[in-house]
Amino acid sequence: MAISLNKLTARTVASITKPGRHSDGGNLYLFVEENGRKRWVFMYRKNDRQREMGLGGIDTVSLAAARELAADARLKLQAGIDPIDARNASSIEVPTFGDFADEFIEVMRPQFRNEKHVEQWKMTLREYAKPLRPKPVDQITVDDVLRTLQPIWLTKSETASRTRGRVERVLDAAKAKGFRSGENPAIWRGNLSNLLPKRKKLARGHHAALPYAEVPSFIGRLRQRKATAARALEFTILTAARSGETFGLLWKEIDRKAGIWTVPEGRMKAHREHQVPLTPRALAILDEMALFGEDPDAYVFPGQKRGKPLSPTAMEMQLRRLKVDVTTHGFRSSFRDWCGEETSFPREIAEAALAHVVGDETERAYRRGTALEKRRRLMTAWANYCEPETSNVIPLKRRAGA
Repeated sequence: MAISLNKLTARTVASITKPGRHSDGGNLYLFVEENGRKRWVFMYRKNDRQREMGLGGIDTVSLAAARELAADARLKLQAGIDPIDARNASSIEVPTFGDFADEFIEVMRPQFRNEKHVEQWKMTLREYAKPLRPKPVDQITVDDVLRTLQPIWLTKSETASRTRGRVERVLDAAKAKGFRSGENPAIWRGNLSNLLPKRKKLARGHHAALPYAEVPSFIGRLRQRKATAARALEFTILTAARSGETFGLLWKEIDRKAGIWTVPEGRMKAHREHQVPLTPRALAILDEMALFGEDPDAYVFPGQKRGKPLSPTAMEMQLRRLKVDVTTHGFRSSFRDWCGEETSFPREIAEAALAHVVGDETERAYRRGTALEKRRRLMTAWANYCEPETSNVIPLKRRAGA
């Protein structure tokens, strides 16, 4: 039976948008992904198993070139040669996972929210995916991924989950570039979900939190440390901020006279500008950091490299050194629990202090106009509560209210 060839046209290739495989005949397919990306694949069977050889994306491989590659692959099959094995044995250099992952991050850098997000990807794929880095990207198997994830799967559940997802993204990109074929070994559903135990669900968004009653003594220990990261961590606790907001804090965001820190929308998770009332202790920390200079475009909490902020892991390292098994983000939960259990401040004021978007437009518009001073009273009460008993400042132990 004659092989049906050349079913597609250049115009069809450019205009087709329906996700799935679209045959050109002769085992050549145009694969359209859910996100609209298009790539060429050559599909065939060997030893009763279907194999898929990536030929590249349409941005680098034209329809004519894809047909030539498919014709060459068919000739190899007729000669009893597996085209994937032949390609692997050719002079085409397949990058290692580490090299390809680093390149992937740089290519995708514009889609990340901020520099902290970029650094998180780098650290995850450098440290937690370390066993994969020296292996050619086309030789990574399910067993390799399992050996990478199992040591941290139950002890660092959230980190392990993010590592798996990022490894999956990198291997998908390698397949789109023609360096891999077949199913992604890091995919969860129907694959690793059958090989790894279910992770324990952690309360409060998977971030381990310190009971609020223990926060004052913890801050007392924290103040004994002289590191910039220690000051950054205390500032983060007192402002109930996210760690990324503190790391990216620039002096121009601070109005010390008004006692307000204005976080621009581009650095907020909800992409809304957020104003943080600063308590006397928070301002005192800023006074201490001002000894390094107050250039408007400089970081308040600078890192070791000139012009760079603290490392995204700096505050977590302080927690480790103090032998406290919680996360920086978990202090937001400590703050929220304290608000609900020890004060009479309205729920919406506590949620506004955490920069959570709650309520309808009318409620949010009302809070924008009236909540700042109420939040200042709330944050002052929190700072007073957090003050260690050994401090010269006497914390208010009565129930705080609005």
